Amino acid sequence: MLVNSIKLSNEQAALKSQFTTLFKRSEAENFVILNNNLRSKTYILGNELDDVDLEVFKTVKPEIKKWVDSNDVKVIGDNRHTIRWGDLIQNLTNDDDKFTIPSVELPREVKEKKKDAKQEGKSTKEAAPAKKETKSEAPAKEKNNKEPSEEEKKARAEAKKAAKAAKAKANADKAAAEKAAQQPPNPSMIDFKVGFIQKAVKHPNADSLYVSTIDVGEEEPRTICSGLVNYIPLENMQERYVVIVANLKPVAMRGIKSAGMVLCASTEGKVEFVEPPQGSKPGDKLFFQDFNGEPEKQLNPKKKIFETVQPLFSTTEEFKVTYTEEGKEPKFLVNANGDFCKNSTIVKADVK
Repeated sequence: MLVNSIKLSNEQAALKSQFTTLFKRSEAENFVILNNNLRSKTYILGNELDDVDLEVFKTVKPEIKKWVDSNDVKVIGDNRHTIRWGDLIQNLTNDDDKFTIPSVELPREVKEKKKDAKQEGKSTKEAAPAKKETKSEAPAKEKNNKEPSEEEKKARAEAKKAAKAAKAKANADKAAAEKAAQQPPNPSMIDFKVGFIQKAVKHPNADSLYVSTIDVGEEEPRTICSGLVNYIPLENMQERYVVIVANLKPVAMRGIKSAGMVLCASTEGKVEFVEPPQGSKPGDKLFFQDFNGEPEKQLNPKKKIFETVQPLFSTTEEFKVTYTEEGKEPKFLVNANGDFCKNSTIVKADVK
């Protein structure tokens, strides 16, 4: 069976290493770890099948068959997540020797609550004295409670470390999202970048649209549609630098998905490009002064961030692009060196 190759996070890589190591041999403790891991996951690493699922299943399958053949409600209930996972894996393989899950009513799964210190102390006092271990019994106990190997200890430590890092990242992302939610819409949320139009053609299904292939410093160029056919000749759309809004939600425009917007200055009947500073290269970040923050990964259309901020974009008599809040000095669209973005001829233009 072919398993799609998936890019693993640090946490997933640690989990894979842990379970590959643990199930080199079958031990009761390892089955408990596996069942708890599968409590909230479809597969061992998450929602996608990995070769570690197939590898571990080979070791676990004989035990699963024992559990289901026993028809013991408690045994099946205690291992319900592993049995569910095993049934899924066996149905994805060509193995003819399949087990069948019996129709039994399982008890509700309840997590064991920790006792508080007082109750624990009380129960310890009331408990009968433990039988004193004899010398002859000591070796047998050591044999039954075999110390984990150094490899197993390392795998568990790595999994714990990865889980801690993942939790810290999740908390940081949540805090950033909450902070962003409290902020009113502002230009720092918009991802302005320098783009280079490699090629532009007319849209095959829309007379007013160009379809441009634009390098924005990413691994692959973007496809961006723009309604400029009636304003800018096709020859002027070729091999030139432009400013794009890079974090708009991609939308289909007459059958072609557009992943961004070319920023232009316009007035009645006239449109021209906003030009990035001289010496720019694809992917360079642009921002309005005092708003050099971390842009949203993707603007949420429901929040109307761009629609709220854009009406305050304009150009000066020197053709510099500005963002001007009422009662405040204009802020200019610049690069990291403070160089200005400009249009060519339109003053007090509508910039969008």
